Amino acid sequence: MDKQTRPTGDLTLGTDELGAMAQVLEGRHGCLAAEVAEFFSSTHLQNSDRRRGIAWARVAGIVRERTARRMADHFGSAGD
Repeated sequence: MDKQTRPTGDLTLGTDELGAMAQVLEGRHGCLAAEVAEFFSSTHLQNSDRRRGIAWARVAGIVRERTARRMADHFGSAGD
């Protein structure tokens, strides 16, 4: 099976795919990327699309983790 073909029964996004979604949001929306992902999550959840809502919530978490890591790398940890 080639990389572009997905099994029809498995619609779960992997960590690599969620990371790529986070990267695209960061590139397009900068410091607002987590908020954009939260908006997408809320919209999907309100429309009863739990799978996409959860996926976007996970993307928001990834963006926040990456932001925190960048801040710590730039400013150093509080214990330094």
